[in-house]
Amino acid sequence: MNISYRFSVFSLCLFAATVLLSGCLTRRNAIPSNRGVLSAPNRKPAREAVILTDASAAPRNVRPTRAGMLEGYAEVLGVRPGKLENQALYRYIDEWMGTPHRLGGTNKRGVDCSAFVNMLMQEVYGKSVPRTSGEMAERVKRKYERQLQEGDLIFFSFGRRNIDHVGVYLHNNKFVHVSTSRGVIISDLHDSWYYKYFRRAGSVR
Repeated sequence: MNISYRFSVFSLCLFAATVLLSGCLTRRNAIPSNRGVLSAPNRKPAREAVILTDASAAPRNVRPTRAGMLEGYAEVLGVRPGKLENQALYRYIDEWMGTPHRLGGTNKRGVDCSAFVNMLMQEVYGKSVPRTSGEMAERVKRKYERQLQEGDLIFFSFGRRNIDHVGVYLHNNKFVHVSTSRGVIISDLHDSWYYKYFRRAGSVR
């Protein structure tokens, strides 16, 4: 095997790794372990009974059973249950809630941020978006933060210049995304950690 061939193979592998990493990148220790998190006893899968959140203002012990799904999300988001008109969105989020992060993952064993958003947009809104967060950011119709509505996409850049993380906006600065340390979770855009890495937002065309 000559040197030029080995270099070509190495370059191809490096390119593939770069594409995967650009799809969803958050720091593993982005969320301090002492944050308020809603979780079930004995570490049962969160999506079975509770809503995970790292938002400091979110109430604890929300929705201990599935009976009050919309009421639970309304409480976390600080709105009346009647305002959550898109029930399909919250059913979808609820099905995935607590699913762990896995780079390149696309199922309940593990999923990354861009795959989660890609599947959510297709299932709930019937819209197709690119696979990576960077490509999604180029396709949306840009919005100011004050214009954000339920279902819009918000983008972050953790420690790099390029967009490398995406979430779906809900209400009152809350958004759903896939955290590398907590999996599918609801966070607050105005949390000091997330806000400093917030780069842009927009609606899917």
